Amino acid sequence: MKDVALRAGVSRTAVSFVLNDRHAVTLSDETRDRVLAAAAELGYRPNASARALAQQRSDWYGLVTEIVTAPFAVNVIKGAQDRALLDEKYLLIASTESDPVVEQAAIERLLEQRVEGIIYAATWHRAVTLPEIAREVPTVLVNCFDAEGRFPAVVPDEHAGGRRATERLLAAGHRRIGLINLDPAIPAAVGRRLGYHEVLREAGIAPDEDLEIPGHATAHGGYDAASALLDLADPPTAIFCANDRMAMGAYDAIKERGLRIPHDVAVIGFDNQELIAEYLRPALTTVALPFEQMGALGVDLLAATIAGESTATETVTVDCPLLERVSV
Repeated sequence: MKDVALRAGVSRTAVSFVLNDRHAVTLSDETRDRVLAAAAELGYRPNASARALAQQRSDWYGLVTEIVTAPFAVNVIKGAQDRALLDEKYLLIASTESDPVVEQAAIERLLEQRVEGIIYAATWHRAVTLPEIAREVPTVLVNCFDAEGRFPAVVPDEHAGGRRATERLLAAGHRRIGLINLDPAIPAAVGRRLGYHEVLREAGIAPDEDLEIPGHATAHGGYDAASALLDLADPPTAIFCANDRMAMGAYDAIKERGLRIPHDVAVIGFDNQELIAEYLRPALTTVALPFEQMGALGVDLLAATIAGESTATETVTVDCPLLERVSV
């Protein structure tokens, strides 16, 4: 700033007023133009760290996630960054690789950078326990929730998603609908199964345990589970797969038996993992996890908390839309 003042022929105070855009101070337009020209010629940039220390705010949010290259992490980041930019905020992103030691260190470094708040995003919906230092600034969880209920959270509405998938299959005329579920105890499996059961009962169909098989979230598991369903004496005419990878395995089991999708067996997935759902043949109808929307809502909730407009440790659920393709 001293160099800029010398180049422009003004005081350092005048430079400070111009570069900090303080229009309440009376300076001529000619002086402002001269200062800005000098700053540009000298390649001046403000010291963000010093400014953050002085103002106790940085215009940065920290985003902590396990694996930034996971299929859905990019969508969370995009949703959060796009929303933050509307408020002229930016993201500092830290990958933790699911290591508690790295997670603690990542949050510590973000706090050292004077981030105004933290978004903690998980790659799959579950309960998490954050380090105690995360309470030093407003923190919002995305696609996960705090095991101790200390932080607000944004999560997908798994229950409504399970309902939507089952309703779609019923609307297509199916009455015998199989479920290839995730590992039973996780929130996604519980919610999706609950929605499936509710819709069946509302249609006067009693849930049948023989039609529910775990596929453990893998294509191999989906293949094995679909094979078992199709080998029943009274096999299902439709299969609801609780993720797209299991649907991919189910496709193989169906086609091996000379059956056609959707003419003989309808299939619906969950997640909308685009590299799978769009490129299976026929293309997979699926329920989408709203990662981009959750990232944006996480920033909304964080901004409200920072501004003192929200102090609740609420959990916000986000709708999971159905994406029609041609497998039903």
